[in-house]
Amino acid sequence: MDHVVYLDAKEKELEKLFSGEKSMIIRGAAGRKLPHGRVFKDDVLWFIENSGNALIKGRATVKSVYNSEKLTAEESERVVLDNQDKLRLSENQLKLWAGKRYLVLIDLENIKPVEPFLIDRSEYGNMDDWLPVGEIERVRR
Repeated sequence: MDHVVYLDAKEKELEKLFSGEKSMIIRGAAGRKLPHGRVFKDDVLWFIENSGNALIKGRATVKSVYNSEKLTAEESERVVLDNQDKLRLSENQLKLWAGKRYLVLIDLENIKPVEPFLIDRSEYGNMDDWLPVGEIERVRR
């Protein structure tokens, strides 16, 4: 399964992945929302920055996934801090993710840039930061 994943441009998440400084991404929410339970080992993530240009700039393979059960704020913070060596979150990102009731931690491998290409997002009405696209060629423009 291919997924289009939005990364934080201001925090230079894509650059940190390419340089090897970071090897894990995180998502979290008060409830079980995408990608909780929907991303698996060997899935391919295609990266796009949240700067509005709809350009895929990189890809990675999912090495492993942690989908949490319902966490207390303290448990959530502990999970985030225990993985900070791979997540490399800024202070702002720590505030955003630590404390969420449900967390998804995705450990990545084979992280590499790709020749940038556009995707068609018209099928995805609610512009979430995670789009399960099935096959990337289906949305490639």
